[in-house]
Amino acid sequence: MKSQLLIVDGYNMIGAWPELVQLKKQDLLEDAREALLNRLSNYAKYEGIEIIVVFDAQLVPGIQQNYKKYQLSVVFTKEEETADSYIERIAGELNTRLTQVTVATSDLAEQWMVFSQGALRTSAYELYKTIKKTEKSIAQDSKDMHFIDFRRNSPWNEEQLKKLSRKLEDLSKDR
Repeated sequence: MKSQLLIVDGYNMIGAWPELVQLKKQDLLEDAREALLNRLSNYAKYEGIEIIVVFDAQLVPGIQQNYKKYQLSVVFTKEEETADSYIERIAGELNTRLTQVTVATSDLAEQWMVFSQGALRTSAYELYKTIKKTEKSIAQDSKDMHFIDFRRNSPWNEEQLKKLSRKLEDLSKDR
């Protein structure tokens, strides 16, 4: 089975995801980047995939660098290099028989370019929906784990615990 690699056009996501757009409008671009990395990290860990997030250095001049954060690879391109050209180049290089590359961007020209190199593509909106779905799964799994740990030491079954919880809520309202 091929390993999965997702390459994300960072500012493209920031310009498309509602929560990140709000931060960008408030001139909180660093906060938007941080929120994006945080959500992508949770997604990567839960789905077991590798993610490279690429940002244009044009918006942060002179910063060209690569580093790891939250187990993600973060790339700020060279000052004269766009995120699009960097993504197109590495998508072709990294898409092999052992690795399936998917590029997340809503830029149609970039989508066609990476698709012609054998990589898959997903739009910013599609990735946003996928991540929202994964976040719901994470929350449910967390709730299930908590309940399993809770039940391990409890003589009550699930229905009895629900009844007790409702009774507690009713009693709390009466105060």
